[in-house]
Amino acid sequence: MLRFLFYQRLLNLKCAPDDRIALRLSKVERNMPKLGPDVLCLHFAIVDLRQGKAAGAIGIRIGESDALFYLGHIGYHVDEAFRGNGYAFRACKLCLPLLHKLGMTSVCITTDEDNLPSIRTCEKLECRLECAVEVPDWCRQSFDISHQKRRYILTLA
Repeated sequence: MLRFLFYQRLLNLKCAPDDRIALRLSKVERNMPKLGPDVLCLHFAIVDLRQGKAAGAIGIRIGESDALFYLGHIGYHVDEAFRGNGYAFRACKLCLPLLHKLGMTSVCITTDEDNLPSIRTCEKLECRLECAVEVPDWCRQSFDISHQKRRYILTLA
């Protein structure tokens, strides 16, 4: 019963839209073997309000695990037709009040070394570059990610 109430509460959580995008909760996942038993994932569609179309997605991973060290707490992608509009930055900003409500005080965002738009998004969010890390084979194979990641830390106010 408590688990049902917890998930019901999550489904009622909303991220307020801004003037360009809204986030629509699309899926809640927990107990995924690859991520670890204590990681909760909230998946949102990034919706372009002018066109009423999905423009990408953003995921929030709550918890800690070895995999999250390389994947980060926030992951996003913006569909090619919508790139260049700052939607990743806007989506991250819209998630911040929710992350704060969920009790998080800081989050990690990881980027590929050569992903300049994501690096700029982290800089615009005023994240602190913690380090660059080599991704171990087990993690690259499990998640099909690059060999190196930059770890950015965003402190929540």
